[in-house]
Amino acid sequence: MNYTIEDLQRMMSYLRDPKRGCPWDVKQTFETIAPFTLEEAYEVVDAIQKGSPQELKDELGDLLFQVIFHAQMAKEQALFGFEDVVSAIVEKMLRRHPHVFPSGKLDSFGAPSELTESDVAGMWDDIKRQEKAQLGVDPDGDQSILSGVPDSMPPMMQAVKLQKSASKVGFDWDDVAPVFDKIREEIDELEEACISLSHAEVEGELGDVLFAVTNLARHLKVSPDVALMKTNLKFRRRFRYIEDKVKEQNRLLLDCSLDELDKYWDQAKAAGM
Repeated sequence: MNYTIEDLQRMMSYLRDPKRGCPWDVKQTFETIAPFTLEEAYEVVDAIQKGSPQELKDELGDLLFQVIFHAQMAKEQALFGFEDVVSAIVEKMLRRHPHVFPSGKLDSFGAPSELTESDVAGMWDDIKRQEKAQLGVDPDGDQSILSGVPDSMPPMMQAVKLQKSASKVGFDWDDVAPVFDKIREEIDELEEACISLSHAEVEGELGDVLFAVTNLARHLKVSPDVALMKTNLKFRRRFRYIEDKVKEQNRLLLDCSLDELDKYWDQAKAAGM
């Protein structure tokens, strides 16, 4: 049977019914659901990286359910409803794509645009500034240029956003060579901190290393989150190979030497795992 978005909304309202709904769903709030929303977004990316359309379909459904969940809670508090969410994003996209919708309406789908990707990015920023001005927010006021980067964003993603924002006003290197130099400098400082400084200072220096590596990823036009996710998956595959090899011998991992485990790791690597 094919269900509709309306069916999903109705089901969510049933799950949240104070008397007949699910006790777990009823007790949730925006704050308690937020971690699940983030988790589902990452699982969508994971499905994309695996190249699995079936998993992607399922994970997109889970992410959509999160949107419906938040919208239902907002509706219960008379804040807004799902229809308002849809209307708001459609209106925003119409405003920010005048090169596609010249009159600002869906039925004004225009001729092919001659703008470049860079042109579009600049126009997008200009339109965002206009929107702030219309809301009475001075885009050139006391706010930092970094104010648009949420503190709640995952740290690595937040680092990229902060660096991109700073680069818009010229606070950036022109090429990748100085970024490598910065990484080496930060690693040297971390190594020195490990010898003579406190745990808090070591933590700070390690943060500097991660920030510098994230900056390198940005210059290489690589998502550090996606790159690390792929490495995590690779680690899972190779370590599972080690587990299987040890199991074949009816042994436990703890009974094996590091040299033995490394040998199986190298085998997995040589096999392209």
